Amino acid sequence: MMLDTNAQRALAAYPHRTSAEIRYADLDRQGHVNNAVFATYSEIGRVAFMYDPERPLDPEGTSFVIARLLIDFRAELFWPGTVDIGTGVLKVGRSSFALAQGMFNDGRLVATAEATIVMVDRQTRRSTPLPPETMAILNGLMLR
Repeated sequence: MMLDTNAQRALAAYPHRTSAEIRYADLDRQGHVNNAVFATYSEIGRVAFMYDPERPLDPEGTSFVIARLLIDFRAELFWPGTVDIGTGVLKVGRSSFALAQGMFNDGRLVATAEATIVMVDRQTRRSTPLPPETMAILNGLMLR
């Protein structure tokens, strides 16, 4: 288990940031955003981070799969509004890396997430080592 220091980070501390609109359909019977939707918000942040056309991480013939997702719910979230999602790198391994995320609404932390992402060869569907270029980019997006 990774050390959870996400709760102390502000949105500005994350090297990559994106946002998503809260949809009415995201609500549960209590009128707040359903817990399962936080996984979707985390995915929106991860995809924007991993597939940023300004700094591609996946060389030809590879893709990323998620091996682990841990979410801590910190506050209720309501419609209407926007979720701001911060993403940064916690750790870089041989064929995987760990991301930390913070989800915010009007500056208020509502959830944190940690995900382990594995690079796979598209043909074999097996893990493959991260190329040096990808590792360099990931190390430059490390959370401090």
